[in-house]
Amino acid sequence: MSAKILVVDDMQAELDLLCQYLTEEGYTIVTAVNGAEALEKVKQNKPDAIVTDWMMPEMGGLDLARKLRKDPETADIPVVACTAKDRDVDRMWAAKQGVEAYVTKPCTKQELVSALRAAMN
Repeated sequence: MSAKILVVDDMQAELDLLCQYLTEEGYTIVTAVNGAEALEKVKQNKPDAIVTDWMMPEMGGLDLARKLRKDPETADIPVVACTAKDRDVDRMWAAKQGVEAYVTKPCTKQELVSALRAAMN
């Protein structure tokens, strides 16, 4: 059985590309367009990991990670940030919010899959 990954991004083209990368690697994909929708999907059916954009309307990826960490039911879900933010301070802040791995957009399939595998181990 393949791992189920929740991919969260408000840009449809980015969402499609990330889903394509992960589907090609055999993962089962669920999608959401912001952090609020992602939280609803997590409550419905807990994913094995989450790949999320940072900046989105309603609720961004770091707010999503912070809310997941505060709930004992979801605190153990690995989160990978996939964002255009590429400063050391951004990476540090993401880690403080509970993000296990970080990929800078635009990313390759290999970069995304490596980050996801690292987060899930």
